Amino acid sequence: MAINNRVKITSDVELKDRLVAINRVTKVTKGGRTFSFSAIVVVGNEEGIIGWGLGKAGEVTAAIAKGVESAKKNLTRVPVLKGTIPHEQSAKFGGAEVFIKPASHGTGVVAGGAMRAVLESVGITDVLAKSKGSSNPHNLVKATILALSEIRDARMVAQNRGINIEKVFRG
Repeated sequence: MAINNRVKITSDVELKDRLVAINRVTKVTKGGRTFSFSAIVVVGNEEGIIGWGLGKAGEVTAAIAKGVESAKKNLTRVPVLKGTIPHEQSAKFGGAEVFIKPASHGTGVVAGGAMRAVLESVGITDVLAKSKGSSNPHNLVKATILALSEIRDARMVAQNRGINIEKVFRG
């Protein structure tokens, strides 16, 4: 069940970009080798907004710049509750499967590589995360953002059910 949490960006939102992975591609032609680069970039405001992008260019800096522009076009809002997530969530994309679990204050971000970049960019400071299956950074970033976009907080649950927020907590 994918929930649409798309966000329109305004000029007052300060997004920080983080490079997840860079890949060099070689094309062999009659004249020699031609190198190009692809970069996976994650942008976030560290307050619940996250986006990812892929940029391809002949130079590393141009690939990163294209990735940042692409990431700013597909932003998602994620509920962050006191530096962690409201409930545990898992998601799968391609061969990568991720599991994210809330943690108590002071735990830190217990995640590796691509997942760590996504979780820190969204503003989560305490979380336990595990990736199963493929360690491909493309699929890990997409699976992590998919899991984060499926998280619902108490206000969203109360609104969807048409009840008071107090009834969500009391059961």
